[in-house]
Amino acid sequence: MVADYLNELKAIRGSGSGVAETSYYPALSNLFNAVGKTLKPKVRCIINLANRGAGIPDGGLFTADQFQRQADGLPKAG
Repeated sequence: MVADYLNELKAIRGSGSGVAETSYYPALSNLFNAVGKTLKPKVRCIINLANRGAGIPDGGLFTADQFQRQADGLPKAG
């Protein structure tokens, strides 16, 4: 898991096309999701969440019960 994450970071940086922070979000999300699959309850990472009144967070970690759709179609706050 960690080796895959580091290889992704190396590839992004080596491309010379990434930006300082957000280009690395997918690699971080993949790492969190790989670790999250091993947890009980399982945890999933979502990057670039909707603004819920305190600005736009970089991402969040959610369990399966937080993914039950609400009327607005968004995951439960958490």
